[in-house]
Amino acid sequence: MSGDPSNVDLTGGEQVRTAKETAVRVLFFACAALSVIVTFGIVATLLFDALEFFADVSPVAFYTGTNWSPEIRPYSYGVLPLITDTLLVTVLSAAVALPIGVAAAIYLSEYATTRVRSIIKPALEVLAGIPTVVYGYFALVYITPALDAFLPLSTFNALSASIVVGIMIVPMVSSISEDAMSSVPDSLRQAGYGMGATKFEVSTGIVVPAAISGIFSSFILAISRAIGETMIVTVAAGMTPRLVTPGNVDTVMFESIQTMTAAMIQLGLSDVPSGSTSYQALFAIGLTLFAITFVMNLISNWVAARYREEYR
Repeated sequence: MSGDPSNVDLTGGEQVRTAKETAVRVLFFACAALSVIVTFGIVATLLFDALEFFADVSPVAFYTGTNWSPEIRPYSYGVLPLITDTLLVTVLSAAVALPIGVAAAIYLSEYATTRVRSIIKPALEVLAGIPTVVYGYFALVYITPALDAFLPLSTFNALSASIVVGIMIVPMVSSISEDAMSSVPDSLRQAGYGMGATKFEVSTGIVVPAAISGIFSSFILAISRAIGETMIVTVAAGMTPRLVTPGNVDTVMFESIQTMTAAMIQLGLSDVPSGSTSYQALFAIGLTLFAITFVMNLISNWVAARYREEYR
């Protein structure tokens, strides 16, 4: 045999390599295109059925009505109680998750050793893998009886469901916030220590403001997740739509409510005929929910781009 071994083409030739690159590119494009097609298919499904619903029910009556009764005559399609109940659960769960998640992120980023972080962070993220129906029964069986000892709670109530939804989204806040804080350059921390600042002052006065865009993005994503939560609120919050106003928040949070997702579950499992106005109300609620979460994601992207800090 003759020839220089260093000239052997291990890739099988330029044509084979080009064919492999083309195949990989086509595969990745197909996956991206499939995701876009599925997204547009879901939106189209919601939109077409929702438009049929709005042909029978005025959008003004739908979004400003205060009575929701799609299954019992006289039918009423005011979605406002469902929206306010959803926002109530979202606000209460955010009040639980945001401070706990940020505090956990500060500890993992600034105080925990590498070994401790390698144990606590995966353990914290296990919370995100628990099925939400388990969270719902946890709220119903343990949280509600515990709170009922000193609060006037009904069996199904907004407070217990909100606390557990908050616990569920803590890993989302802590994980994304910790990643944002870890990306802050050490030179900023050293500058703070050089000025005589304590570790707490460096963490809260330098690291957190420098990572604020990532932290805020974690807030928006977690709140979007809380708005769309279904099983916990279906199991623990009940099926009684109530209009929440500034004057009755302190009483409604102890009572049974119904969020938009729970109402969709109820309509989907009911005896309402397919194609009826009551059935199509399910899609109108879904379209409203999609619009709310879409706007929140746009806000998240805008804030991340507006306050993003780039370090060299």
